[in-house]
Amino acid sequence: MATILVTGGAGFIGAHVARALLSRGDRVVVVDNFNPYYDPALKEARVKSLLAEFSPTVVRADLTDRSAMEKIFRDHGVDKIAHLAAQAGVRYSISNPRVYVESNVLGTLTLLEVSRRHGNPPFIFASSSSVYGDNEKVPFSEDDRVEKPVSLYAATKRTVELLALNYHRLHGTACTGLRFFTVYGPWGRPDMAYFSFTQKMLSGAEIDLYNHGKMERDFTYIDDIVRGVVAALDRPQGYELINLGNHHPVRLGEFVATLEAALGVEAKTRMLPMQAGDVPKTFADVEKAKRLLGWEPTTKLADGLRQFVAWYRPYFGV
Repeated sequence: MATILVTGGAGFIGAHVARALLSRGDRVVVVDNFNPYYDPALKEARVKSLLAEFSPTVVRADLTDRSAMEKIFRDHGVDKIAHLAAQAGVRYSISNPRVYVESNVLGTLTLLEVSRRHGNPPFIFASSSSVYGDNEKVPFSEDDRVEKPVSLYAATKRTVELLALNYHRLHGTACTGLRFFTVYGPWGRPDMAYFSFTQKMLSGAEIDLYNHGKMERDFTYIDDIVRGVVAALDRPQGYELINLGNHHPVRLGEFVATLEAALGVEAKTRMLPMQAGDVPKTFADVEKAKRLLGWEPTTKLADGLRQFVAWYRPYFGV
């Protein structure tokens, strides 16, 4: 039984990972600052759900607070780290760049430095498919060049990867960066398309389809992502970057049709051009995940969206 620090443990992916670790008997320390990027009530509800079944330690603190991080490591003897905290959102990063640098870059640096001083445990961290920018070669491979991010969010995620590489080379920190591809599912983030589409479709409002509906995304179900994170925790690498994606990009129009079927509602759509910071397509090469983690995605989009809707309706009473 290990003690695992889950940063961003009140967030979408973090709460699911914490649940999986607690379910198998690990001790979990959740740290989250419960920031108001989206309604903190959802974050509170995720943690309340965890506390109703398990006994995680929940610490309300910001990763940039070094003294708070030092106290966590002193008090709990952390064996491994699942660093899932980040300021999310591509479009929000355009108008709020400082928040991203402080949270994603400075927060990660603080955590790496404090953990180095307290046993240097394996460090598994969330990166993003956004680092691939508008690369035209598909599927996206971990060996591809990633020097042209199209959003500040992507730039901070790439910076985090390089910080981890530096700590591995200088201090021997075992670091695994997981590049997530468009994660969806129950308890998800309201700023994500599938979530906001569901809200609008059920209320009869129009949904906006950017790039005139020609966007393609490699939608990856939360349970598949959680299995990948847990596998990375169980198989620490020296330094690796690994894609976790569905390996099956879906055009936005097909996605909407699948969501319509899950909801039993027909969408009203409005076609719009590409937005700044967006990329036209994401597509994960997952061969490295198969080889190093014994992982591959198993959830079809229709099944995953049905599970999301089954959570959404009772949670919001619709």
